[in-house]
Amino acid sequence: MLLSRYERMIARRYLLPGRGEAFIALVAGISLIAVMLGVAALVVVMSVMNGFRAELFDKITGLNGHAVVQGYGGQLQNWRAVLDEAKATPGVTTATPMIEKPLMGSHEGRVEVALVRGMLVEDIRRNETITSNVQLGTIDSLVPGSSTIAIGSRLAQSLGATVGNEISLISPEGHTTPFGTMPRIVSYRIGAIFEVGVYDYDKAFVVMPMEDAQTLLLMGDSVGMIELNTVDADRVVDILAPLAPKVSGEAQLVTWQQMNAQLFEALAIDRVVTFTVLSIIILVAVFNILSSLIMLVRAKTRDIAILRTMGATRSSMMRIFVTVGTMIGALGIGAGLILGFIFIEFRQGVVGLIGFFTGQQVWDPQMRFLTELPARTDPVEVVVIAVMAFVFSVLATLYPAYKAASTDPVQVLRYE
Repeated sequence: MLLSRYERMIARRYLLPGRGEAFIALVAGISLIAVMLGVAALVVVMSVMNGFRAELFDKITGLNGHAVVQGYGGQLQNWRAVLDEAKATPGVTTATPMIEKPLMGSHEGRVEVALVRGMLVEDIRRNETITSNVQLGTIDSLVPGSSTIAIGSRLAQSLGATVGNEISLISPEGHTTPFGTMPRIVSYRIGAIFEVGVYDYDKAFVVMPMEDAQTLLLMGDSVGMIELNTVDADRVVDILAPLAPKVSGEAQLVTWQQMNAQLFEALAIDRVVTFTVLSIIILVAVFNILSSLIMLVRAKTRDIAILRTMGATRSSMMRIFVTVGTMIGALGIGAGLILGFIFIEFRQGVVGLIGFFTGQQVWDPQMRFLTELPARTDPVEVVVIAVMAFVFSVLATLYPAYKAASTDPVQVLRYE
C-alpha cells in the first residue's frame, strides 16, 4: 500500500497524538504492549514445547533407539542371525544387541529400583547420550569381567553412592534350592556416573558390559533385544517393514511411536491447544487497536472533514487509518519477537528467579521428565506467528478506516 507524501505526514501525526489527546496515546500504547506480550508469549511457549518434544525425543531414542526387536519371554536366542538381518535392512544405520531388566540396587542399607542394561563395550562407548554426559569417572572403566558399572546421577544420589563405591544388584531369578528360588545378589563397583537429562532414566539406569549382564541374569549367550536406529525416525515403520516378517515367531518389532505413543500424542494435542489459546490472546490484543482507532477517528472527525473539503479522497482516508493501525501492530510484533527471543535466551535464569520469589520449584524434573527447561525455535513457526498477528492487526483497522472514509464533511462542518 503506497502512500503519498501528505498521507504519510498525516499518518505520522496521528501516530503521535498531540496535547489533549493523551488518553488516545495511552490506549494506542496499551494496544502495542498487548500485541507485544501476545506475540512474545506465543513465541516462547511454542519454542519451549518444540524444545521439550525434541529434547525428549533425542534422549529417548538416544537410549532406546528408533525401534527394538524384542525377544519373546525377554530372551532372544538366535540374536546373531537377527542382528545380521537387521544390519542388512536398507535404511537401518545401527543395530545394537542388549539386555534390559528391572532389578533392585542396594548400598549401605538403601534400596532403589534399578533398570539394568547390558551392552557390548564398543556400543557403550559409541553411545553419545551416555558418554557425552558422564559427570564422574570414566566409561573406559567398564570392561567385561571387571564387575564395574555406570549408573545414573539421581540413582547414585538416592543410594548415597559415588565413583569407587560398591553397590549390590539383587535379581529375583537366582538358583533353585530345596527351599525355593534364592535371589541372586552380586556386588559391582561404580566406575562412572552419568546424567542424560531425563529424570526417569537418571533415577534408575545401570549400564554394564553385556557379558556381565548375561552372568548376573543367568542368560547364557542370549540377549533381550536388539536396538535399531534408522535414517528417518518418522519413517521407521516403512523402513523396517521388510524386517518384521523375518523376525516373526521368535521376536516382535516395536517402534518408538508404539513405546511412547501416549506421551507424544499428549504433547501433540497440548501443542495445538496451546497455540489456539495463545492465538486468542493476540486476537484480544488487536481489539485494543480497533478501539484506539475508533477513538482516534471520533477525535479527528473535524480534521477529517477539513481534509475531505480540501480534496482528500475516501481511499486516502482509508489508507491513512489503515497505516496507523498497522504500524501499531507491526511495532508490537517486532517488540514481541525481540522480547520472546530474550526470554528464550535467558529462560533458565527466569525460571530460577520465579522460583526464588514464589518459593516453589517451577520446573520439577520429577513432573517434567527433563532436568532443565528446553527450547527450540522453529523459524517457520515464528514467521507464521508474525504473519498471523500482522493480518489480525490489518483486519482490525478496516472498520475504523471505513468510518473515517465515510465521514460527510457537510454534516460535520455545518455548524462550524
